[in-house]
Amino acid sequence: MNAAVPSPEEIRQAPKALLHDHLDGGLRPATIVELAAETGYRGLPTGDPAELGRWMTRAASGESLEAYLETFVHTLGVMQTPQSIARVAAECAEDLAADGVVYAEVRFAPELHTERGLSTDEVVRSVLDGFAAGSRGRSIRVVGLLCAMRHAAHALEVAELAVRHRHDGIVGFDIAGAEAGHPPTRHIAAFQYLQRANFHFTIHAGEGFGLPSIWEAVQYCGAERLGHGVRIVEDIALDADDPEAAPQLGPLAAYVRDRRIPLELCPSSNVHTALAPSIAEHPIDLLARLRFRVTINTDNRLMSDTCLSKEMQLCAEAYGWTLSDLRWLTINAIKSSFIPFDERLHLIDNVIKPGYARLAAG
Repeated sequence: MNAAVPSPEEIRQAPKALLHDHLDGGLRPATIVELAAETGYRGLPTGDPAELGRWMTRAASGESLEAYLETFVHTLGVMQTPQSIARVAAECAEDLAADGVVYAEVRFAPELHTERGLSTDEVVRSVLDGFAAGSRGRSIRVVGLLCAMRHAAHALEVAELAVRHRHDGIVGFDIAGAEAGHPPTRHIAAFQYLQRANFHFTIHAGEGFGLPSIWEAVQYCGAERLGHGVRIVEDIALDADDPEAAPQLGPLAAYVRDRRIPLELCPSSNVHTALAPSIAEHPIDLLARLRFRVTINTDNRLMSDTCLSKEMQLCAEAYGWTLSDLRWLTINAIKSSFIPFDERLHLIDNVIKPGYARLAAG
């Protein structure tokens, strides 16, 4: 395979898989403005779509996870009717397909869309209807993950909701929101319920809080994947006096790597929430070289002004990644997805590998 850094167009054409993308973090700015007018939402900082997009990125950049999360007031404000929710979900599928994504797990918190009286089941159906409409005629499969808010007390109900819709297009569960002060063990009843129901779940851990959050998510709650998980590097020792020395993994980092627990890494988002000073200094390359089960993701495409092609391009340019590296990351993502094993194999053997082979052949 060509050892050169792939061009932006090659990356865009490459078949990609996305495991960590928030529905309410990926709206088109013009859609927000239109939906605000249609639904009567009056909280927008500006009615100009271009300026709104810039405002969202500025507001979400460089302070903390908590400051980043404040921008969602506006996106959630316009996602409170079946029609608006379905439109956002359809446009999500369209935008991901246009970026070359062939498989996506998109997460959302049903409890955040009930301000105007929708039931959580109605929210889920609206999202799934939107995914189906936006995917129709396009080379993409979009499924959903349901999030419970970690500062609230509805995790078990959301877990039951996810299992109730397991045959409709919901493939997993997560907890989301501010991490510090809200440990995953607070929701352990939900995770135990999901385990008994043979249902998949990931846990946001190791973003806004460090190793104890990851440890609880893995060892107490049984997380199959780690949402972000980037702070696992705090359990990896580097020799400052000898850059050639092999990094030393602590017991938690070694366990996560040995068990092949996937890391849903989101480089640009981590820069915006001050977890990394820059893409060049982000730990994703170190973790990839150490052969953790690394995946690359967008998190919130609107707030971070990004897409999966852009995330791959930024990393390829920073670390010299090749098409072979991007293929490895993509296969990691499919292997780590929450769809059945035979469906994962089909995507790898019939979509991902042939797609990268065509690009490599020029």
